[in-house]
Amino acid sequence: MEVGLVVPDALETTSGGYRYDRRLVAGLEDRGDNVEVIVLSTVPDDAVRARLDRPFDVLLQDELCYDHLADCNPSLESPELVVSIVHNLQSDDTSLANRKRERIRDRERRYLETVDAAVCTSGHTRDRVASLVDLPTAVSPPAGRHETVPVDRSTVAARAREGPLRIAFVGNLVPRKGLEALLEGSSRLEGDWELTVVGSSDADPAYATQMRERAEILAVDDRVEFAGRVSDDALESVYERSHVLAVPSRHEAFGMVYLEAMEYGVVPIASLNGGASEFVIDSENGFLVPPEAPDRIAARLEELAADRDRLATLGAQALETAAAHPWWTETTATVRSFLRRGLEGGFGKSGRVQP
Repeated sequence: MEVGLVVPDALETTSGGYRYDRRLVAGLEDRGDNVEVIVLSTVPDDAVRARLDRPFDVLLQDELCYDHLADCNPSLESPELVVSIVHNLQSDDTSLANRKRERIRDRERRYLETVDAAVCTSGHTRDRVASLVDLPTAVSPPAGRHETVPVDRSTVAARAREGPLRIAFVGNLVPRKGLEALLEGSSRLEGDWELTVVGSSDADPAYATQMRERAEILAVDDRVEFAGRVSDDALESVYERSHVLAVPSRHEAFGMVYLEAMEYGVVPIASLNGGASEFVIDSENGFLVPPEAPDRIAARLEELAADRDRLATLGAQALETAAAHPWWTETTATVRSFLRRGLEGGFGKSGRVQP
């Protein structure tokens, strides 16, 4: 297939969505497809249509481009199919004012009405898309960092009984990720614990500064390390030594970071809002907490700090979940099969399944 992929910024950008896009490009190319990546931020506004209206078999579009492409897509004539990759609808961000969310929701709906189909990274995201438009969809979740888990059950069990409770937070330092609730919850713990915060502050430097100040106000700054953005090797070292990954986001469409931690037998404390519940089973291989609930976070952390056998059991279950999760080859195969079905007449340019 001749495939175009439209992304908002450079494909090397750090986030789960861009990592998914990179893996998809690599997987399609491994299967003999030609993929051209079009970085929208580098294309002048008056040249966007010309860059996109070319004879691609499939023009894939990261849904994050919705605001730029809602007006452009209806005039595209050359691509056989236009398919959106939907990681996370921005209108699901509860940190936004209601009026702004409604405006975004209307714009996202308008954009999705201009594509032929959508690839969704979770069942939750598919349901959110279906609440806006009637489109052919495929659910193809992301995988983790390792095709086979890098640690064994004995390592997880031994780690569970070592030292203070070691908590990790991994994510960009933005309000949506719930770091403030984690700091509040952690500050209520008795006994020894430590928290490593991994993530870039570039997206919201003021918030990152505020969180450092919040740690000082809560008198936990001696227990909290703000590591910033780290290399892949350094991140894996964080996973290797951590007992718990706590990212109590306001919303996660899938939550790749939870799965990555589970590959190391790290127990996730994940967001109840979004798609994490599709693989994090509350009290079986991790915990699900509502957003803005430091009391619930504190209770779960206290439980794990006090009961290391429980921590070991949950870590072993997390490891098994990660080991059984499909790898990127299956993700790509699902997407590719869906696209081939569309090209063979499974759905048409109206965005409706054809009889």
